Amino acid sequence: MSSIWNRTLTLSIFGESHGSAVGMVLDHLPAGEPIDLEELRAFTRRRTAKKGDSASTARTEPDLPELISGFYRGKTTGTPLAGIIKNTDTRSKDYGNLEYLARPGHADYTGRLRYHGANDLRGGGHFSGRLTAPLTLAGGICKQILERRGIRIASHVLSIKDVAEQRFDPVNLSVETAEALQKVQFPLLDPSMEAKMRAVIEEARLRQDSVGGVIECGILGFPAGIGSPIFDGVENVLSSILFGVPAVKGIEFGEGFGSSLLYGSQNNDPFYLDHGQVKTRTNHHGGILGGISSGMPIIFRAAVKPTSSISQPQRTIDMQAMEEAELVVRGRHDPCVAVRAAVVIEAAANIAILDLMMEHGKIAL
Repeated sequence: MSSIWNRTLTLSIFGESHGSAVGMVLDHLPAGEPIDLEELRAFTRRRTAKKGDSASTARTEPDLPELISGFYRGKTTGTPLAGIIKNTDTRSKDYGNLEYLARPGHADYTGRLRYHGANDLRGGGHFSGRLTAPLTLAGGICKQILERRGIRIASHVLSIKDVAEQRFDPVNLSVETAEALQKVQFPLLDPSMEAKMRAVIEEARLRQDSVGGVIECGILGFPAGIGSPIFDGVENVLSSILFGVPAVKGIEFGEGFGSSLLYGSQNNDPFYLDHGQVKTRTNHHGGILGGISSGMPIIFRAAVKPTSSISQPQRTIDMQAMEEAELVVRGRHDPCVAVRAAVVIEAAANIAILDLMMEHGKIAL
């Protein structure tokens, strides 16, 4: 099934944007793992839109996760762990004109073809960014299991449209930096860049338009020697779940596309010994060689497209009459989803990294 990510861990995502709830089921989690519910709620709140914040949607869901199975006396039981997040602030009437009009940039047309017109169009249905809420819930659970093993994953907003801040130091990324980023709603290495990025978002909003951005993510403490060529490499596993985030349109690891501009002598990372531990002087490889972790920080970047729902009139087709038409999208939408996507990218990475750790016997089932 398309909404099940099935490896050593199995993750199922269910629900629709305007249904009664969205949720997830995590199967094969190790038993006896403590889950701090307050910490979990703090993690999922980072994705939640803030009332009065013009950079995010006016739809303000409380996003309170409820664990309904696989959790007892504060610990995982080893049976499927299911969680739901109720939808409480839907406004389905905003989508009354969309039954046959395909929104540009959305999956209305392709979804109609795939599901023979039976798919729920309200708020995008199962295609909606609302489905990143249960993904974030699942990632928050995996995060706690990983951090007890010394693995920490953090992200920051590298750019909004053409306004960019500095990248992670790929060699010396610290736990302190990661912890600081996890405590803020607009994660930046240079907080002074927030005003500039918000200005770009606000300009787009006032034009009834939207902008995209790039999220950079770093993984610390992941042991060397994990991953398998050719189709089960670390990049493969991470990418397979990262592309489950609806707005993600590209992933690059380490130097990424920039490596195509370098000579081999520039792109290669010289090895050296640091008190008996193998390290590299640089980290163009992003912590992964041949699909296998090298022990250096794993660094990747995810490109997030501009929000497809914009209020400007757009040309489209009437899928029933099969004629061209004009469409104005109503509803409440983020002028930029990249900021709230940062924690979603983290969550997806937490799931993939826990899966790899379990697959290679670093965490017992």
